[in-house]
Amino acid sequence: MTEDTFNKRWEEFEKRCRSCNSCGLRKDAKNVVIYRGSRRAPLMIIGEGPGKEEDEKGLPFVGQSGKLLQTLLGIYGFKPKDYHICNIVKCHPPENRRPEAYEIKACKKHLAEQFELVKPRVVLLCGSTAYEAFFGVKPVMHDVRGFFIERNGFYIMTTFHPAYALRNEKGKIPLYEDMGKVRKKLEELGAV
Repeated sequence: MTEDTFNKRWEEFEKRCRSCNSCGLRKDAKNVVIYRGSRRAPLMIIGEGPGKEEDEKGLPFVGQSGKLLQTLLGIYGFKPKDYHICNIVKCHPPENRRPEAYEIKACKKHLAEQFELVKPRVVLLCGSTAYEAFFGVKPVMHDVRGFFIERNGFYIMTTFHPAYALRNEKGKIPLYEDMGKVRKKLEELGAV
């Protein structure tokens, strides 16, 4: 795909996201929060949904959770060109609640298109909501975090959400370790 074709497809994708009213979250959201980082990246990081600060700024992971995530990315030498950060849903659920199943389902088409455009080699799912939306089953985090699942040439790892690590000190070390595994996998793949 040429750069011009890619850019046109990306602009059309963003337009569809911004005009979507499939689930009702858009009516109370200030912004549609699509991504930050690079449009094409070897690493795709997927969270649950935009929080209040993300809704105000129009970017994912810019609050306290985002600061922790950014610190981890920096520790492991990731630059913005190396990652694409997004969420399962693009609009802020009221009162920072977990997105409902029908909201996740309504936004899944956008995430699928985003995935197709970004073409990551490694996907890092942050938290149980991201895992459930991706795989269709509710996980026990201690059973699913910290290892890779290979699907169709992509390597997918689940880790704790940075918000969990901020609330529970015991979550910080596993989050740190998991980011190290992600870095190592990307190096093995020759992607960074």
